[in-house]
Amino acid sequence: MPYWCSDCRKHFSVRTGTVLASSRLPLRKWAYAIYLEITSLKGVSSMKLYRDLGVTQKTAWFMLHRIREAFVQEATAPFAGPVEVDETYVGGKEANKHARKKLNVGGGTGGKVAVVAAKDRDSKQVVAEVIESVDGETLTDFVDGNASPEVMVYTDGSTVYKGRENHEAVKHSVGEFVRGMAHTNGVESFWSMLKRGYHGVYHKMSPKHLQRYVNEFAGRHNIRDRDTLDQMRHVVCSMVGKRLMYRDLIASTELSAKAN
Repeated sequence: MPYWCSDCRKHFSVRTGTVLASSRLPLRKWAYAIYLEITSLKGVSSMKLYRDLGVTQKTAWFMLHRIREAFVQEATAPFAGPVEVDETYVGGKEANKHARKKLNVGGGTGGKVAVVAAKDRDSKQVVAEVIESVDGETLTDFVDGNASPEVMVYTDGSTVYKGRENHEAVKHSVGEFVRGMAHTNGVESFWSMLKRGYHGVYHKMSPKHLQRYVNEFAGRHNIRDRDTLDQMRHVVCSMVGKRLMYRDLIASTELSAKAN
């Protein structure tokens, strides 16, 4: 804390007022962690990070979640271009779970957490959100909040979107994936990267922290066209005004309690 504020009469540093506040790690290690998180398209695990930085796995895990805090998506204006919307489910298969961890809710999507995403074809930007159910009201609110009423929305054949004007769907159930401009290939490519990170790097994304991982992949997708230094500047600037305490990170949440 090398600086002194004569107004509030407190010491401060470049970390003050950011998600890095109170961290005892050297800034060099934080810079390296941000670099690895940005340049690893499928993410970087805490197991790899702790070996690279020479810290404990617990510290590396906390560092990664603090970096993910910079990817929290702020409220923005609805997308103005054609928008693709799709849902996916994240979680382990019931058949692969230990007997004491099985939820006994059936196969398929049973026991998994739903995530919905929208991608603007013009700006290539993605917004994604963990949802508790895929009912019509939830998905309609998500679409209305992220796509202007006059914008064309492309989805799969789910019936929950049928009431919307300016809407076209492709029926994946009958092998239809592209019909003219109607397809969801763009947003499905986002799901592909998220699932590769899930299976290949993290192996598990708990319902409690799933939104943070979704924010990470959406945020990295949205700045992928910038050069590496600009990406790092963006992340550091986005850390300002945010705070994540360890006690808050490990605290139980309604969603995790419901899923477990």
